[in-house]
Amino acid sequence: MAAATLLLVLTVVALGSGHVDAFDPNPLQDFCVADPTSKVHENGVACKDPAAVVAEDFLFGGLDKPGGKTSKRFGFTANQVQIPGLNTLGESHVRLDVVPGGVFPVHYHPRAAETALVLEGSVYFGFVSSYPDNKLYAKVLRKGDVFAVPQGLVHFLYNNGTAPATLYASLSSQNPGLVLLGNSLFAGALPDDLVAKTLLTDAHTVQTIKANFRRP
Repeated sequence: MAAATLLLVLTVVALGSGHVDAFDPNPLQDFCVADPTSKVHENGVACKDPAAVVAEDFLFGGLDKPGGKTSKRFGFTANQVQIPGLNTLGESHVRLDVVPGGVFPVHYHPRAAETALVLEGSVYFGFVSSYPDNKLYAKVLRKGDVFAVPQGLVHFLYNNGTAPATLYASLSSQNPGLVLLGNSLFAGALPDDLVAKTLLTDAHTVQTIKANFRRP
């Protein structure tokens, strides 16, 4: 990764970290490396014995190429940064790769603000303010551009260009949550007539859309 790009990534991480104190509790020690083997259940992940902590607990490699979970339906791949040493520090990070015509569909994070940096390509990126204004704030972002999304607001990403796009996103919570609006309405158990009335349409249209969400 070029030095200039690395500097931009570090800037985004710093911007994301600025939100930390507002949303997740402040840590009470230098670090609390996550211990996935612990049987202790708490609001977060139990801490590893500090005597067993090693440098690798603060390292994640592999963001130089796409990886992680792929959505063929929407055309993106998400590679979530897994660093045990970030436990209790109130932040999370992800690399997104989006094919031309692909989207990260309309969604929101109930527990986090988001700051996204475009590493390659260009995307149409934005959010909508809350009711009753419902104002759209969106821009076409290109390599080197950074865009911020306030906590809990509906937002989206659309690669409407002709080349693949890569982004690095930082979120201001260890567990930001993800609510996909389309899935909430059409992939769950909400009654057809309720969804139809909510969207000012008819039950047949709702059933047709639900059938699309049931397809692999």
